Amino acid sequence: MTQHVLFIVTNAAVIGPKSRKTGFFFAEIAHPFEVLDAAGIAVEFASPAGGWTPYDAYDDNDPAQKAFFESKAFRRLNRSRKLCEVDAADYDAILIPGGLGPMVDIQRNAEVQHSIVRAWTTGKLVSAVCHGPCSLLGVDLGDGAPFVQGKRITSFSKKEEYDYAREDVPYELEDALRAEGAQFSSVENWQPHVVVDGRLITGQNPASAGELGRKLLAALREVADPV
Repeated sequence: MTQHVLFIVTNAAVIGPKSRKTGFFFAEIAHPFEVLDAAGIAVEFASPAGGWTPYDAYDDNDPAQKAFFESKAFRRLNRSRKLCEVDAADYDAILIPGGLGPMVDIQRNAEVQHSIVRAWTTGKLVSAVCHGPCSLLGVDLGDGAPFVQGKRITSFSKKEEYDYAREDVPYELEDALRAEGAQFSSVENWQPHVVVDGRLITGQNPASAGELGRKLLAALREVADPV
């Protein structure tokens, strides 16, 4: 039986006091998509507003990015479904890619939070990469405790942000996750790092997106064929 993953993608095209161009970071969809698609996993796309999803940092020299850019899946992404019309419980996993855009319209978004709660409380996998884990902030499963409290997690690190977008983001994501009780870890800037804590899978930065896809695929296979 085909498994399905829902990518929840930003609609934000600018961020910060200088209106920096942004969107989703292209590799953070292209690389996980390549892994999942090759394995026969069906991928669908939703966004807070539906429709167009702006992107950042497209690299024509990256075969995975070029293949995704030229694919039918990319055209579907740019006609993304409105998140309020989608039930995350209908999917086997959700994935929130990064880029700076999520720090505008994904973080502390009530519909995104509801999707995470629906996925988690129905036994599905929740994954996010780079700035995507901002989606986990403020999530409450109903017990009043932050969703990330006590969970092992990573995201774009404070050290990485210092040289990248410190003046553009509304807060330091690493600090915010730590403040809600996450057991945060990171490695050197721009190096791959993926953390798996049960059904929660997070990646540190764009370099982690492919490995996050592979870890998510392994988890999906385990769900489909438990030992």
